[in-house]
Amino acid sequence: MTTVTSPLAGRAIGLAAVPDPVFSGAMVGPGTAIDPDREPSEAVSPVDGVVVSLHPHAFVVVDAEGHGVLTHLGIDTVQLNGEGFELLVNKGDTVTRGQAVVRWNPAAVEEAGKSPVCPVVALEATADSLGEVREDGEVKAGDALFSWQ
Repeated sequence: MTTVTSPLAGRAIGLAAVPDPVFSGAMVGPGTAIDPDREPSEAVSPVDGVVVSLHPHAFVVVDAEGHGVLTHLGIDTVQLNGEGFELLVNKGDTVTRGQAVVRWNPAAVEEAGKSPVCPVVALEATADSLGEVREDGEVKAGDALFSWQ
């Protein structure tokens, strides 16, 4: 079983509250979302694994069981063309849970007119393969969000 932890400090709000139909409809996969604290921070890996996809605004880490977890930093942030995001690892790197992957500033994302809400999604999973999913309350980076069979 894989435990997926929060890549950010903020408030868990659940996927249904994400202002994007692709995420809120769980079309990418099941999971939850974090409304991040509005201060410069580092998004950290939610699992131990290998970085298989890395963009300034999003990254995927696949663990030893083959579970891929997408962390998407904000909504429509691809339109910022990487501005305000700093990559701290490389695609193909092995990372540990809690290791910083991207440095960013949610307040700057909001000032640019984008939502800083961060979906954390279990890729190629079904909703019933996830254990209890955290959808409310304050979270710190490293707090458990959901488990995955």
